[in-house]
Amino acid sequence: MEIKNLSLTVAAVPGAVSAILTLPEKPICILTLAHGAGANMHHAFMEALVTALAGAGIATLRFNFPFTEQAKKRPDSPAVAQQAIAAAIDKARELYPSLPLFVAGKSFGGRMSSQYLSVNHRKGVAGLIFYGFPLHAAGKPSMDRAEHLNLVKVPMLFLQGTKDTLATWDMIETVCKSLKKATLVKLEGADHSFKAGKNKDMIPVLAEATKDWVKKKIK
Repeated sequence: MEIKNLSLTVAAVPGAVSAILTLPEKPICILTLAHGAGANMHHAFMEALVTALAGAGIATLRFNFPFTEQAKKRPDSPAVAQQAIAAAIDKARELYPSLPLFVAGKSFGGRMSSQYLSVNHRKGVAGLIFYGFPLHAAGKPSMDRAEHLNLVKVPMLFLQGTKDTLATWDMIETVCKSLKKATLVKLEGADHSFKAGKNKDMIPVLAEATKDWVKKKIK
């Protein structure tokens, strides 16, 4: 496995944001991986996930949003966040034009990725992966955040825990049933952080589910 530190130029901010390429020996695809609103690309979840994905033959390009690069607590506006996602997609395509490309994100990162792809139908993006789609605020069930998903043209994989307080199970199930291109994977007992008890590690489950799905999309 090879790890490279990179930088991405984002038009919305001066300079660039940091990125890390994690490349297995024989990758089957590459995915851009955006972090959540309360973390950065170095968060333990992100580190564990990219390692597990590399073990499954999946290369990743994770990156900081401008707000984390600048050590700010308030997340970027959708316009700024989506410029970072666009820069990551451009970089992944530039580095490995022959590898199938997927776009992915944890929580906020996934929602910003889907908002971007709902209005920017990027040629060459094979699919979109959500590691916990934040359908609504905790304790405030709603489907408003899902409206744009009908405009996404690529297949979507939703990896969701049944105890996710940001996506009530019956609601996320209803959303996915309404989307022709959606696949929903049920992770019993997992919360929004993919914690499901002291003795259950969900990271290998996430990596295996990702691998199974992407292999079907790149045949």
